[in-house]
Amino acid sequence: MEATIFTAWIYDHLQPHEAAVKVAHPLMLRAIAVPKKKNDRIDAKKIADCLRCDFLPECYMASTEIRERRRTLRYRNLLVRQAVQMKNKIAVLLMEAGVSYNKQKLHKVGYFRELLATNQGIDEGLKPLLRLCRDTVVRLGKTESALVRSLQRDSLLVERVERLMSIPAVGPITALTWELEVGEVQRFSSIKKAISYCGLCGAERSSADISKRMPLSKQRNKHLQTVLIEAAKMAPRNSPELAMVYEQEKQKGNANRATLAVARKMVAHLVAVDRRQKGFLVVENENRTAG
Repeated sequence: MEATIFTAWIYDHLQPHEAAVKVAHPLMLRAIAVPKKKNDRIDAKKIADCLRCDFLPECYMASTEIRERRRTLRYRNLLVRQAVQMKNKIAVLLMEAGVSYNKQKLHKVGYFRELLATNQGIDEGLKPLLRLCRDTVVRLGKTESALVRSLQRDSLLVERVERLMSIPAVGPITALTWELEVGEVQRFSSIKKAISYCGLCGAERSSADISKRMPLSKQRNKHLQTVLIEAAKMAPRNSPELAMVYEQEKQKGNANRATLAVARKMVAHLVAVDRRQKGFLVVENENRTAG
């Protein structure tokens, strides 16, 4: 864990002083050269052997500017999770006191204020806790919105974000997450590799003419996976094409697989727009003309 935290700092510190700095992929390196006897000297020798034979599995390192902005976006994700926890805590406190409430309106300002003022089941000891939770939710929401606005207005990101948002069902959070988590889309030689990086497919095991799909791989970008799946749940409402993909997969009897199919289609659109550096409608018209 400590090595992962300090990797970027060490990389930035060494880069100005060396001709080339390479970061090895820890899991792949372990699979290639895992020793029975382990110490720093043996590890260094194994890494040197892999480097000398041009067999070192490299790990992609985004630019310093992208990593700084990605840190801001991930902090925004933390604030969202904390806000959800506070909202759930409000509901738990009300249920513990036996107070009935409207789930759809609970977190609206007017309804919440009226609930505290008129409901006799909320005693004086509970009201301060509820107000504290509510104030925390509001404060987290304002901070989260400010972070998103700052990223949307960033001159380094704005052009690419606007281009990605031309894709149906891709909003600012999905576009920002794709840009900052992926970095350079050219590092994916195919759409399948991009889908694998996003954690939207499982491994395939074949034996004696029998192929079996395994669960989704844990080796993925979890931030990108979460955002894409959440976006895919809403995408059929905003795109007839994605709605058709969802319905075709859902007819096979599994709604979760249908959502994953939509997410994979969204990745294909994101990769296409990113590679051609043109808006979605332009790319789509070019494909039709070529066809």
